[in-house]
Amino acid sequence: MIFDSIDNSETYYGLGEKFQKAFEYIKNTDFSKISDAKIEIDGDNIFALVQKYNTKNPKNAKWEAHRKYIDVQCMISGAENIGFVLSDYLDITEEYNEEKDVEFYDGLGDFVQLNEGEFAVFFPNDAHKPGLHIKESELVHKVVVKVRI
Repeated sequence: MIFDSIDNSETYYGLGEKFQKAFEYIKNTDFSKISDAKIEIDGDNIFALVQKYNTKNPKNAKWEAHRKYIDVQCMISGAENIGFVLSDYLDITEEYNEEKDVEFYDGLGDFVQLNEGEFAVFFPNDAHKPGLHIKESELVHKVVVKVRI
């Protein structure tokens, strides 16, 4: 997992051309006019899911991990907690669904607060639990860029 400010995203261009495209898309897009959309950046290799939603109680959330895509989750406005832990430390509750590219888990992990202008990158071995409220539910605006492995 990587956690940083979008202002530092050039530091991670060395991870490859796909990451550079993903970060440049985030930095160069005016998200004030976009909500709840899927946007192709480079076909199936890189696409963005722009979302507005109310954060939820951690008790109502599941750990998840993906095998085909790496998540770059960036907060546009608002703030949320995101859980993170290596998936090896969790128990599988729902087997991998190849069509949806997701597997669900149960167990314990750590949390980081994702604020406006910050991002987190989750690799296939990084289970994560996004969208959690900090003190109470709030409306957040977030983009998740999916980078094909």
